[in-house]
Parts: sequence; C-alpha cells; structure tokens
Amino acid sequence: MSELPSIVLKHSGLSAVIEPDRFVPGAFQLVVDGTPQSHVSLDDPSELFFEYVQRIGHVVDLVRDPGAPITAVHLGAGALTLPRYVEATRPGSRQQVIELEQELVDFVRENLPWSKRAQIRVRYGDAREVLGRLPAGLRGTTDLVISDIFSGARTPAHVTSAEFYREVGALLAADGILAVNVADGPGLAFARSQAATLQSVFSEVAAFAETQILKGRRFGNIVLVASNSVLPLDFVPRLLAGGPHPAKVVAGDELRGFVGGAPVVTDETAVASPLPERSVFKVASKG
Repeated sequence: MSELPSIVLKHSGLSAVIEPDRFVPGAFQLVVDGTPQSHVSLDDPSELFFEYVQRIGHVVDLVRDPGAPITAVHLGAGALTLPRYVEATRPGSRQQVIELEQELVDFVRENLPWSKRAQIRVRYGDAREVLGRLPAGLRGTTDLVISDIFSGARTPAHVTSAEFYREVGALLAADGILAVNVADGPGLAFARSQAATLQSVFSEVAAFAETQILKGRRFGNIVLVASNSVLPLDFVPRLLAGGPHPAKVVAGDELRGFVGGAPVVTDETAVASPLPERSVFKVASKG
C-alpha cells in the first residue's frame, strides 16, 4: 500500500495527512495532529459529512435565495470544504479564504484540487491581522462570514473576543450572517461565554447542535449564528428537518437561559477553546 500524502506544517509544526474515506468513494479526510479537520467529496462537493459542517451548510443555503451567488469570507481553510460547497450550490459566488498555514493550502490544492471555475481567493496570515487587509469593497457588503479557526484541536484565544467579533461584524452587509464553529465539552463554559460575547456585539444570536451536546453531556461542536438583522428563524424547521438528527436550535429567551451568567470575552480575558480528550477524535490506524 502506498503511503498517504502527508506534510509537516512549518508554522505550527503539526503534521497533516490526507486519508481516503474507506466507505465513501471519491471522498477524503484531512487530519491535522491526529484531529480530523475536514472531509471532502471530490465527486460531489455539495455532500457534507461532519455534523457541524452540515449545519453550517444549512446556513449557507438560507443566506440568500436558493442558488444565488453570495459574497463569503471564510476564516480558516482546512481542506476548503465549505468554499467548495458554496461554489457547488451557489455558482459564481465570490469567496475569500484566510489561512495561516500556506503549506496546508498548497498541500490540499495538490492532492484535493478544487474547481478552477471557483472564484476563491486564498489569503495567508493570521485571520485577525488579515481581516484588516481585505479589500475595502468587502466592508459592509459581505453576505456570510464563517469562522472555523483551529490550531490542531483548539481555537486560538485571540479569535474568540468581542474585539475580534466587532472586526468581523464590520465586513457584514446589513443582513449578513456570521457562523462560528465552537468546540466544547461538558459544562459548556467556553460555548456559553462565546454566545454571551456574540450577544454583546450582534443584535441577534442563535445556537444549534446535537441535543446531547447542547445539554453539555459530551464534547462536540455548537454552531453559533449572529447578525445585526433579524435572523430568519423561520429557517429552524428546515434546519431540523435537514438533519443530522437529533438537533436543537436555541434562540431568544432560551438562548439567554443557555448563556446564564457567562462572561463576555475580551482580548484581556480570552483563552483558547478546551482541548478534547484524545479519544474524541481518535483516528483509526491504517494497515
């Protein structure tokens, strides 16, 4: 058996490997430092695999009229699963991707190339620093920002604060939407503080995830959605019906109850997301 494509990333020193999905023909998984980071179907980029990515995909579907091109900014590249999804479902969309590890993008481009028709511009550097260097025309006109920033299995502290989210919010159109992937475990202290922080910046916030995760019973991903316009919460039945199941969407008074007395995160108080137990993302060895 030939060796799997792999690379050691210069900036972080973490190892990345691309593995074929043994059960889905034409699909591959990007694993960084033992953590499955992205899943891509080259045969059908509209197919999303990871639970939280499917939920963000539902948000992509509902940002504008079905199939209409959008302007999107992705903070964190991985294997560009969601930029591929946007291109597949909304051809002609203009997309900016910000990624710290250029070697990672080059590695993915070589082994899992995306459509040459896609209007995807990749910019390299720290997400927060590059935000300030994006074209002026994106400010106040971006339909969707997706924040999915991880170094290994953790989100760095400096992209979790109110100051950071205000910088992100400056990109959004009046009815633009921010989707944030938050990973947390039992107790959900980090997720609750992230929801509180978004509430301090945006007028509307909602959370959705698998029900056991929202109850704080196991480690997993919660997608937080925020906007300065009324969120189209009539999308809730469609989000739930679209799976994966079981799912729950929390908004309004229920979200305020979820947040409770969780503190708003500032640059001075920010911490990285909790490190999951290794067993959470255990990757089976290949023989």
